[in-house]
Amino acid sequence: MTLAGGLRSPAVSSLLPQRRRFTPSFGSREAKSTGEAATSGSAGTLRAGDEMHGFVVQDVQGVDELKLKAVRLRHAATGAEWLHIDRDDRNNVFSVGFGTSVSDSTGVPHILEHTTLCGSEKYPVRDPFFKMLNRSMSTFMNAWTAHDYTQYPFATMNSTDYENLQAVYLDAVFRPTLREVDFRQEGWRLERSDPGDTASSWQLKGVVYNEMKGAFSDAGSLFATRAEQQLFPGTTYQYVSGGDPAFIPDLTHTQLVEFHRTRYHPSNARFYSYGSFPLAPQLQRVDRVIGSYTRLEPPVVPMDVVPFGEKQVTEFGPVESVGTADKQTKFSISYLTNDMRNVYETFSMSIFSSLLLNGTSAPMHKALIDSHIGADYSANTGYSPYTRQSSLSVGLQGMADKDIPRVETLVGETFARVRDEGFERRRIDAALASVELAYKHKTADFGLQLMKSVSTGWFHGVDPVEYLKVSENVARLRADVERGKYFETLADRYFIDSKHKLKYVMLADPKHSQQLDQREQEMIQTKLASLSSSDLAQIDAKNKLLADEQMTEPDLSVLPTLAISDVAERSARYALDMGVAGDCVPVQWRSTATNGISYFRSINDVREKHPDLLPYMPLFCDALTYLGTRSRDMPEIETDIRLHTGGISFSPFVTTDVAHLGHIEAGVSFGSHCLDHHIPAMYDLVLELVRETNFDNTNRLRALLNALSTNMFNDVADSGHLYARRLSASTLTPEMQANESLHGIAQVKFISDLARLKDLAPVVAKLKQVQEVVFNRMTMRTAITTSAGSVDSNQAALDSFLASYPQRKDVVDSGAPSAPDSSLATGNGTQQTASSSSPATAASEAKFAATSQRFFCPLPFATNYAAKSTRTVPYMHGDSVKLQLLAKFLTPNYLHREIRERNGAYGGGASFSALQGVFSFYSYRDPSPLDTIKTFARSVEWITNEHSISERELTEAKLSVFGDLDTPLSVSEEGMSYFTTGITDDMRQERRELFFDVSANDLKDVAAKYLASPSESSSSSVAVIGEEGLAISGEWKRVHLQ
Repeated sequence: MTLAGGLRSPAVSSLLPQRRRFTPSFGSREAKSTGEAATSGSAGTLRAGDEMHGFVVQDVQGVDELKLKAVRLRHAATGAEWLHIDRDDRNNVFSVGFGTSVSDSTGVPHILEHTTLCGSEKYPVRDPFFKMLNRSMSTFMNAWTAHDYTQYPFATMNSTDYENLQAVYLDAVFRPTLREVDFRQEGWRLERSDPGDTASSWQLKGVVYNEMKGAFSDAGSLFATRAEQQLFPGTTYQYVSGGDPAFIPDLTHTQLVEFHRTRYHPSNARFYSYGSFPLAPQLQRVDRVIGSYTRLEPPVVPMDVVPFGEKQVTEFGPVESVGTADKQTKFSISYLTNDMRNVYETFSMSIFSSLLLNGTSAPMHKALIDSHIGADYSANTGYSPYTRQSSLSVGLQGMADKDIPRVETLVGETFARVRDEGFERRRIDAALASVELAYKHKTADFGLQLMKSVSTGWFHGVDPVEYLKVSENVARLRADVERGKYFETLADRYFIDSKHKLKYVMLADPKHSQQLDQREQEMIQTKLASLSSSDLAQIDAKNKLLADEQMTEPDLSVLPTLAISDVAERSARYALDMGVAGDCVPVQWRSTATNGISYFRSINDVREKHPDLLPYMPLFCDALTYLGTRSRDMPEIETDIRLHTGGISFSPFVTTDVAHLGHIEAGVSFGSHCLDHHIPAMYDLVLELVRETNFDNTNRLRALLNALSTNMFNDVADSGHLYARRLSASTLTPEMQANESLHGIAQVKFISDLARLKDLAPVVAKLKQVQEVVFNRMTMRTAITTSAGSVDSNQAALDSFLASYPQRKDVVDSGAPSAPDSSLATGNGTQQTASSSSPATAASEAKFAATSQRFFCPLPFATNYAAKSTRTVPYMHGDSVKLQLLAKFLTPNYLHREIRERNGAYGGGASFSALQGVFSFYSYRDPSPLDTIKTFARSVEWITNEHSISERELTEAKLSVFGDLDTPLSVSEEGMSYFTTGITDDMRQERRELFFDVSANDLKDVAAKYLASPSESSSSSVAVIGEEGLAISGEWKRVHLQ
């Protein structure tokens, strides 16, 4: 899959599990500002040559289109570089990073990234990073290792918190303790399967080791990694910076310490700060840390590959369960392209890639996807500017190996056609319009996104400010296109006349997983053969030391922390106005500063009337933006969408009534956004898809099903913990049952089954039925966020839209939405009145009885995911806030230690969905999921009967909850909580106040009441997804994808 702009997702290994698309996830957090004033400080008066706290200003530039001022500085003594982005944004960001290119695949930078955050000179606490998660109001905390650099970013809106986190991060990277015991926990270690039995077998454990085993279980990720290694022989990129499980056990603690000494040095550092906090105090704090260092020349690892002409490599990989046996091959052709340090050409190549590959109008899509040779693009397809010399790859997955020559011919013919004919001018204009709109869209994490956009080039010596000049690059590209033959020249230079071209084939081997297990056992035996009995005794002693260390209660008093007094007493409120359009459709208006963009969203409620159609909803939503209409094909429509909007999306929608777990609202949500002068075009395009989609286009429908089937299976390998949680909760509430059908393992199996049908006529009939049921203005509500000056334009366009929108009065019942109650808004639009139900009256309670079940879904992975879920209470119940705090308490105080530190899983914890009323435990990339399920139960026994909750622990749990409650929102999301769920500002405020009053005894009470009571067994379910060879016995329901 590709990112917008035709960019591949970068290869990144992070400290915390991340969601797909390189968006590191750890809840966004907000608090009232304390300490330093939120002001731009002295950045506005700085000039090149100015000196401040050991730093010399190199350059100061304003970027008007992004409303920011960029300041580049260099540390006089060490040469450390600093980029400060001065912008009126409360969500401030700081990061320190280092160049960490490698010369082997032991994963040394990745393991070092983990180990540096296991204690430092000033903060000698095991895992201060994880401890700070609950002592902070951060909106983001993580660390990650990319191809050739490592970064440690955080974001917060609280200035005291910013200073606290900055101190912890700086001490962690420059003065870590780097103890061997932490290296063995985070990296790798030999350990007996039963530590108390010296006759038990040996196994390999470690957080990073298990993380990378899981990563290499993803067939797409493995394919992309191996192809890239083959493309860059003789360079740092022929190695896996995150670590290859086959080589991670070659790394020693001594090598780790030496790598830190030579790389984690100010001379090799890049500092980044963003937001409204003043720069001068930050420079002063950093100079205190690095001022005593002298310059050092970091080791140089080759990054430029010597062109090898053309070669083909064939390797073996895992079978994907959802594919047919004769279509398991993956194939791609990769081309070396430009030096990524040329900012303009890199920008041009990203647009070239988007035009070549993205969407149904792209020539490569027409050649490869529409031909049905394979299921979808290969995982490495796209432009990759994340290596010194960039590359572009094109390929297919889910194909037969006999079709490789055909694919090769089609790829060559497509490049030749682009060289001769170029791209349609309207498509070029649409691609550039999308870029411009994306930069006007106001996101809550804008500072982090800017950092990511400049980092790769910056670590390669590029002036990072050059990446911010988007308008200049767009204007230059338009001029080059106008002069003619610009993209044609790129096609000829890099593809027709390629001097470096790799054809990479991965064949599926049904025994791949077993062979990996066998190689791991052989590696263990090889290591054991070189060890004496005294060596083994020493390893046993070290393992006992680690186990004892993990059970030791650390002295957290050395760590800085916020206090409950730092938390804002009141939550943010969003002024809303309620109206009506088209005579009967409720409209929620949010009038605010939107930077000239209008946001439109609609929900069509279908209730519980058509349960047989529910599994078709996701396919229906995807089909609306893929099949085309009866009068126009999708490529033409797609170009119009990109020219006039930021995209149109449709998705299934399910939510539970805030007062009744048995009442749900289900249907389809859709929306779009556009520049205000495109408002009429946006509504017209949405209406065209709603009314005119051609579901009889079975050729494209089959291509869509093939792609969905393959991509869903790959997503299970990447996000198995989410699938395990959905599966375990599916027997507990109507919403979770629906979510499993829409987004879970059940949906993966459903789409896989549809993809194998020879006759799609029954599927077409169902999709047409969904269209007839879903799109009905009598069961519809809408929300519009826009500037005050564009309200009338949106009202007129929406009225026109609804005049042609489908209407079926025969499906209207007492549950149909009516005009919003005007009591929900004051004269200025501020919500005041709480409601006990959704905006649309909740559907009558269906016959649903929670049941207990144990699910096992065997898949050809080398890793596992476990989950346990329990039905509890609805959002409005008094115990809901206590359960939310309980989850925040259990994760850092018990589950993190047992699941990640002791068991070696990449991640694990507890979560509580207040809206769904479900309490869940989970683990991620877990070597021992059955043991973890026992850990879930032990955590409840621990809190109810063994542990005395301290005031500090309770405060930290509350800080973590308040951090989640105060998530900074993008402007498009303001007021959406009420629109989608019916939760008003007053309800959120009432809930907020309850959190302040929760006691330690309250946590123990709800743990005993819901998680340890006799009735718990009938209201809880368990799910394990993973290795086929797991020792599953007893009454488990096996869920097979085929």
